[in-house]
Amino acid sequence: MINLPEDESNEPSAGPADDANRELPQAQPIAHEPSGYEQPAEFTPDEVASDEPAPAAPDPLFVSYAEPETPPIAELPQLFQSFAQPVVRPHARIPHFGHLGLLALLLGVSFICTGAVFALASYFLHIGASALAHAAATNVPLMLGSEAILYLITFGLSLLVFPFFWHERFFKGLQWRGSVALRRFWPLAATALGCAGLAALDGILMPGPSNAPIDKLFSAPGAAWLMFAFGTTLAPFFEEMFFRGFLLPALCTAWDWSTQKLTQRSAPPLDANGHPQWSLPAMAVASVLTSLPFALLHVDQQGHALGPFLLLIVVSLVLCTVRLKTRSLAASTLVHACYNFIIFSLALIGTGGFRHFDKM
Repeated sequence: MINLPEDESNEPSAGPADDANRELPQAQPIAHEPSGYEQPAEFTPDEVASDEPAPAAPDPLFVSYAEPETPPIAELPQLFQSFAQPVVRPHARIPHFGHLGLLALLLGVSFICTGAVFALASYFLHIGASALAHAAATNVPLMLGSEAILYLITFGLSLLVFPFFWHERFFKGLQWRGSVALRRFWPLAATALGCAGLAALDGILMPGPSNAPIDKLFSAPGAAWLMFAFGTTLAPFFEEMFFRGFLLPALCTAWDWSTQKLTQRSAPPLDANGHPQWSLPAMAVASVLTSLPFALLHVDQQGHALGPFLLLIVVSLVLCTVRLKTRSLAASTLVHACYNFIIFSLALIGTGGFRHFDKM
């Protein structure tokens, strides 16, 4: 027996001509499958039930920059890593003996340049070089002028050269810190006054010779005023830069480095500002070793007398203490300038305005 649809007899019959013009009926979605029907393997139940079209296959020419679903591996090497991250340099304790040697080299270059300036002056003034050199040793304006030229050339070269080695500004590398000196102006001025009191006591207990070379330099009022101006401005600044700015830190660092190598101890840590710190023995030994050449620099002016020589060592030790205590080169420079100002002012008062040098 053949099973036919019940309403088949009611459907109109179509001829062959009508089949070509008649549109095919659209396929209706299957609500359910017979028990014996199996789904194709390439379709999942979710895809069959979903009305959304299946995602298109990825184009092999398209590169997706979206983040992957799986987390990336930790600390993957970056492309252009050396350009993205700055080079980390170990902090060096500056200035050290290498920088001190470089300063000596710059001083030599400045000395040659100063000699060239005097050679040109002797050529245009029609004065012999030997005569001009002798005049510079005895004439106060020429002597101070040559020292000023030497100092200024050295300072200009230092401003250009040392920042390349330190990777920071010149005054920051020397721990200038002018704000510290300004905040502590009166205690520093009192320290300079105390040093002047020591100078007066030294003059009583161990007086120097009466005909010292520095007394002869005050023979003319004009030279005395030049000495006053130079001794309270340029001289303190450059002497502090050489002795307390370069020599003292270099000696402190050398002492701690030698102790570290001998005892296998770690170097003292840096302070909160990244400045070097030194041990107490290093600062004590370096202060003494710095004060000896500082006093020897001025011993000719004092006629090689023992009393002024010892006074200069004590004053230098005070300046080293101020420099190390405040971590400010400007502080020791201020004390040095104030000390010279007090000494010159007493001489100014005692000679009646640099007119009566016989009263000194």
